[in-house]
Amino acid sequence: MATLLQYKCPSCGGAIEFNSERQKMKCPYCDTEFDLETLKAYDEDTGPMPEDDMTWERAAGSEWSENEATGMRMYVCQSCGGEVVGDEHMAATKCPYCDNPVVVVDNLTGQLKPDFVIPFKLDKEAAKAGLRKHLSKKRLLPKEFKEENHIDEIRGVYVPFWLFDTDVDATLRYRGTRVRHWSDSNYYYTETRYYSILRAGNIAFDRIPVDGSSKMADDLMESLEPFRFSDAVDFQTAYLAGYLADKYDVSAEESVDRANARVRQSTQDAFAATVHGYSTLTPQESSIRLHGGKSHYALYPVWLFNTTYRGEKYTFAMNGQTGKFVGNLPTSWPTYFKWLGGLTAAVGAAVFALSYLIWLL
Repeated sequence: MATLLQYKCPSCGGAIEFNSERQKMKCPYCDTEFDLETLKAYDEDTGPMPEDDMTWERAAGSEWSENEATGMRMYVCQSCGGEVVGDEHMAATKCPYCDNPVVVVDNLTGQLKPDFVIPFKLDKEAAKAGLRKHLSKKRLLPKEFKEENHIDEIRGVYVPFWLFDTDVDATLRYRGTRVRHWSDSNYYYTETRYYSILRAGNIAFDRIPVDGSSKMADDLMESLEPFRFSDAVDFQTAYLAGYLADKYDVSAEESVDRANARVRQSTQDAFAATVHGYSTLTPQESSIRLHGGKSHYALYPVWLFNTTYRGEKYTFAMNGQTGKFVGNLPTSWPTYFKWLGGLTAAVGAAVFALSYLIWLL
């Protein structure tokens, strides 16, 4: 049985959790607050408590099959004794019986322990407000979606990220053109001059984030960027109390290709931005060489929303640090065609007015 860690209030014995507004641990029962430094002892001594032996003989049910049991884990809440079912990657959750926050220490120790964590800066109420603001700006959103839509689930999740540092030496060659037009009484002329452009230099990348969870869509997580690493702190399990968290299930080695793709694209964009004064610019060849690369393991704060509309599931996400909101939305097609018709009519009226003025002249 895996080791679960719960932080208890010394004043009343209640389970305490991390408060994003106060940036401290706070007891929801007696409102006592604690600095993170005072809780380091919990992280230094997380040995398992002796378990009770109250075995019942099987009266009903059957054994799980090998496929069904793969990846399943059973945890025991230290507050109420209830069993918490999760997968092998769950690092923090809440007990479904007493609602107390728990941290699965076994999934965070050793090589799996994160180097850094960015604590939540925005609480659940801020996440709800962010959703309302996000929806209010969508003019083509069905009216009933705003009025009748209900949030099935709001989860504050610490998402595992690999952060890659590397230095890059690059050489890139482009073909550029400069085009000039002129005319005389007989002809219209076009002159095109071709240039070979070379750029070479080095560039450094710090903490390129790559989502380390297969459960999270990479494009959704990248859309939430940037996360401000200036708010990152050394990892302590206390920051996870009251939130959900997973350990990575995509290794650093498996994330390298995606990191390299981001490095390559960013390098190409940065070098191309130094070339000016050409009518067209076409990349021809490039040499990008990485050296001194290393990776770090971090947890970043994300609020996840699942909503239902006409039987369809919609997922939103909010950066738990900056409040940036992303997610897919349904479209009201009657509103869209009405808007398109109005736009077409406006353009037609403008063209007619311009034609009339030209005719008067």
